[in-house]
Amino acid sequence: MRAGGTGQDGRIALIQSDIWIGFPRAERVLDRLQSLIDAPRQTRMPGLLVHGASGIGKTMIARSVSRRYAPEYDPAAGITHTPLLLLQAPPAPDERRFYLHILAAVGAPATTLGVRAQSVAALEVRVIALLRDLGLRMIMIDEVHNLLAGTHREQRRFLNVLRYLSNELEASLVCFGVSEAVDAIRCDVQLARRLDEHHLPNWRDDAEFSDMIQTLIAAMPLGKKSNLKVKSLKQILALTGGVTSRIFALVKDLSIDAILSGEECITDDAITKWTPVWSRHATAQRRLEQSGA
Repeated sequence: MRAGGTGQDGRIALIQSDIWIGFPRAERVLDRLQSLIDAPRQTRMPGLLVHGASGIGKTMIARSVSRRYAPEYDPAAGITHTPLLLLQAPPAPDERRFYLHILAAVGAPATTLGVRAQSVAALEVRVIALLRDLGLRMIMIDEVHNLLAGTHREQRRFLNVLRYLSNELEASLVCFGVSEAVDAIRCDVQLARRLDEHHLPNWRDDAEFSDMIQTLIAAMPLGKKSNLKVKSLKQILALTGGVTSRIFALVKDLSIDAILSGEECITDDAITKWTPVWSRHATAQRRLEQSGA
């Protein structure tokens, strides 16, 4: 959690900022990613496909490891070392857009970005040369399920691009996406053989969920300890469907309410009365549809 003020506004801003909670299921993925970064270069680098429901925490994990390996400038050599590159897959499997996105992500000069009129092959050569100079060891593609927006042929071409980049740079490829993207990636047999699959399931009523909730609540800048009953933990699970982003949203909402009300802790009663934001939006949408709007 980023640092902030100690007053009411500062604490609320702190709650609303990005929060990283190192729970075991996330740490297991991070450990696997670390081993891939540390692996010696080889012609066919191993990789990883992390998949699960939307909001389960895939992007949170990707950004966490990306922050660990931020680009570093070596003044002696005059080179910026970039061991890891985190990219979001384009809205559709478009090779040209993807290569231009890579150039922008590594801070390529404006003159380089002016090559939009060049062929895809020319962009490919430029990207490979640039990434090789950066010493890249891992390419991470978030929202890889975006490739499903294209035709089967476009999907295959895009997967070929990912496999080619990994081969040429001898860099590990890591993809994050919803489970629907798994079948599309499996269509590329060569790529599928190299990507181990790691599924992030929705949270269940077990000790790991209980520990995660207590750790998350403890990270909130509240004046008092929140002593919740087991029934309330089960209710949190029911309200959120075991989706990480919804769990975080619930705890943040209740924490801000606790500060504004002066309660300074999350209570069982507050959980009972809480209404999910996503339910409110769904209800409003149904009303619009029923009215013919």
